[in-house]
Amino acid sequence: MKVGNDIYYVGVNDHQVDLFEGQYDVPNGMSYNSYVIMDEKIAVMDTVDAHFAEEWLGNVANVLNGAKPDYLVVQHMEPDHAANIENFVKAYPEVTVVANTKTFTMMENFFRGMDLGDRKLVVANGESLTLGKHVLTFVFAPMVHWPEVMVTYDSTDKVLFSADGFGKFGALDVEEDWDCEARRYYIGIVGKYGPQVQKLLKAASTLDIQTICPLHGPILTENLGHYIEKYDIWSSYKVEDEGVVIAYSSVYGNTKKAVEVLAQKLEEKGCPKVSVFDLARDDMAEAVEDAFRYGKLVLATITYNADIFPFMKTYIDHLTERNYQNRTIGLIENGSWAPNAAKVMKAEFEKSKNITWLDTTVKIMSSLSEENMEQLDQMAEELCK
Repeated sequence: MKVGNDIYYVGVNDHQVDLFEGQYDVPNGMSYNSYVIMDEKIAVMDTVDAHFAEEWLGNVANVLNGAKPDYLVVQHMEPDHAANIENFVKAYPEVTVVANTKTFTMMENFFRGMDLGDRKLVVANGESLTLGKHVLTFVFAPMVHWPEVMVTYDSTDKVLFSADGFGKFGALDVEEDWDCEARRYYIGIVGKYGPQVQKLLKAASTLDIQTICPLHGPILTENLGHYIEKYDIWSSYKVEDEGVVIAYSSVYGNTKKAVEVLAQKLEEKGCPKVSVFDLARDDMAEAVEDAFRYGKLVLATITYNADIFPFMKTYIDHLTERNYQNRTIGLIENGSWAPNAAKVMKAEFEKSKNITWLDTTVKIMSSLSEENMEQLDQMAEELCK
């Protein structure tokens, strides 16, 4: 597949993977993207996952058509992109590997038997490499989302090779909405590093970008402002859409009943979106994604061993470690003799910025009471303001 005048896609689709990075459900698989720039000097941009070495090397060879690559540019050392560096060097022993200092340090740790000798080109931030008519400029993007990451700008075709930036879950041979799976991907994998992404977006704003080539997901060529706007919202922790997320854990169904009542009241009051998650059964990553997408969150759980139920604890950990902020939170707790969940949940957000707590907290003693029904109505009123 041709990307630009001299740029070719040589990546692969993975429908074998069930959990990306060991935790994210990917029902439509993943793509591992790699590109070849054909010029006076030929550059290959990144490799792919270890399971697809033969297919990827075949794709590269088909594009090269007998030519020999001059450079392998390594933007990111995560194994889903860098696993075949050694295989590539063995296939093309005269190739020069282009990377930054941190990348080469990691490379030595991943490939302990590989000796590149003098076939290393160490690049600095802002440095350029001329291939002929194509000029590649390297822009460091530390902690987006590893410390060695850099992106590459081709000023000739105005292409940004964006590493993991602007990526999404899903293989390229499956049609699906970009926003949803790109958001789940971003929040789950990059979400902690909003300030670093903001810095990269600022650097990218100075470039004339007409095509974005990520290491996962489709090549972006149209309406780039939409994708950049989404990244700006996500990385600055702004509310993307108005709505309420209700995340709960329930053992015998009483807490679940309270959630169902609240959700019904919100819908009756015209709440634009009510998104409900059973944390024991639903996709945790999707529940995290929606908590960052919408402006209001209700957490409902039982007191468990003087703490909170494990699924709720895990969920809150996922939120706070990704710098959850600028949101409104309401609490529903349940306990048969010593309800303590609301206090525990609130303490979990002590370091979170700009959290607004609802005035109404619902305390259930075993099962819903008439007072609880009134409290749920009050909570719905507050959430719909």
